[in-house]
Amino acid sequence: MKRLTLILLSLFMAACASSSDVRSVEDEIGDLEDQIAEMRRSASSKAEVEQLNRTLAEQTQSILRSNAEMTARVGQIDERMQNTQGNIEQTNYRIDRLAQQVNALQREVETLRRALGASLPPGTGGDGSTVLQGEEINVQPPLGAPADPLETYAAAYRDYQRGTWDLAIEGFAEFVQQNPDSDLADNAAYWIGESYFSQQKYREAIQQFDEVITRYPRSDKVPAALLKKGYSYLEIGERAQGIVQLQYVIHEHPGSQEANLARQRLRSLGIEPTQ
Repeated sequence: MKRLTLILLSLFMAACASSSDVRSVEDEIGDLEDQIAEMRRSASSKAEVEQLNRTLAEQTQSILRSNAEMTARVGQIDERMQNTQGNIEQTNYRIDRLAQQVNALQREVETLRRALGASLPPGTGGDGSTVLQGEEINVQPPLGAPADPLETYAAAYRDYQRGTWDLAIEGFAEFVQQNPDSDLADNAAYWIGESYFSQQKYREAIQQFDEVITRYPRSDKVPAALLKKGYSYLEIGERAQGIVQLQYVIHEHPGSQEANLARQRLRSLGIEPTQ
């Protein structure tokens, strides 16, 4: 009897132990399932993050490419603007030269008219020929006769207009040498400088314009000589000297056409005139 009781008691305890183990296992399984679910959720979040990172990387690369293209376009536009600015400066420079030449030509024509009117006797034409009953008879001077100063000057000016600069320089220099006190001497000296300038002999032009300024300080050619002296310095790369000369034109001859041209040239260089 006692033995049976012990056996039953042992079986009961075994049964109780098995039930407890089962619950423990079930709890562990539940924990594992929770961990697996959490891992799945984490894995899903990581995948989303990775996808987001890839998307951001692609967008960043696209933005960088767009920026690079935009930078290249801006560089091209800037280069075109610089080229356009250079063309504008060249155009302004040509306009300046044309305006200066027109003004100078007008003064030359007026001076020649006055000189011819004062020197020609009655009954002669504007070129020195004799006028008879509405016709002009060209009278050639005898061989060995001294050349007419006005004809020397006119011939030199025609050479200048034709672009035969060396002949123009020779003719104007001859006129100045033979007629140092003539009202046209300062003009002739000035056109020597213009001839050098047209040949791009800017150093020689500067020296000649200096001679006009110092030798004929009251000449109406002084503003033009100062202006072209400034242009010459700019052409040889001496920017500071050129700017000083242009500012000097404005300061000394503020109401002249040359001062207006100097202001325009300074503004084309990005410099505001002092006056």
